[in-house]
Amino acid sequence: MRFLHTMVRVHNLDDALDFYCNKLGLRELRRVESESGRFTLVYLYASADEAQAMSVDAPLVELTYNWDSETYSGGRNFGHLAFEVDNIYAVCEKLMAKGVTINRPPRDGHMAFIRSPDNISIELLQKSEALTLAEPWLSMENSGTW
Repeated sequence: MRFLHTMVRVHNLDDALDFYCNKLGLRELRRVESESGRFTLVYLYASADEAQAMSVDAPLVELTYNWDSETYSGGRNFGHLAFEVDNIYAVCEKLMAKGVTINRPPRDGHMAFIRSPDNISIELLQKSEALTLAEPWLSMENSGTW
């Protein structure tokens, strides 16, 4: 398992970039804009991690800017921790055997969500291409929120 990123939702992308980049010293690695999803994702890295960032190995901060206005309460502005795993199905099976609820099963063979005992969302992402769709994951319903 490899740590990928921490996601934070922001109200104003320009203000957030000013803080994280101009004041804190992080640097923008890449940006993803989704017209259909109405959001922008900006991935930042610390200057000491530059060599790793260029080879996709650095831990990142993901700023998520939702284009439609939303009030974030109850810690909703903090999104999730993300980890890359070698086999998402095997990891989810192992977690379930230990009593962990899979809140968002890996129906797509690529992504799942669980929660910590303190309700922190944790995203699990398949390291390589998505795995072949398989049961029981394909038919498994969401449980709670993530």
